[in-house]
Amino acid sequence: MTRDEIFSKIQEVLEDALGVDQDEVTPDAKLVDDLGAESIDFLDITFKLEQAFGFKIPQGELFPDSAVQDPQYVQDGKVTAKGIEEMKKKLPHFDFSNFEQDPKLSDIGNIFTVDSLVGYVERKLSAGTPA
Repeated sequence: MTRDEIFSKIQEVLEDALGVDQDEVTPDAKLVDDLGAESIDFLDITFKLEQAFGFKIPQGELFPDSAVQDPQYVQDGKVTAKGIEEMKKKLPHFDFSNFEQDPKLSDIGNIFTVDSLVGYVERKLSAGTPA
């Protein structure tokens, strides 16, 4: 699949999961701030991506799991340097550069963009996961 084909399918998934219009789902759109996704929506998005692309997404591989609850990774409402490093290892498809400047846990949703989902699916497909 081309990057454009992947983007188009992800656009459909997000329109369905979040009830947004196609023109709102741009590569730079943030799932939380721009498209209104909430934590429960991430489960639905994950399920719909699995259906659309025909591969399994292990828990915690696409979006952070309970690691953000761990006190060694989060202190005083901020993600620690160790927490950021752990998330980078587990979530290489996301860009943490802006988040690292002010790593408030409440702002973590800003790293989830449409383009990062496209990159994730590209990596899964190129790794030989059947589509």
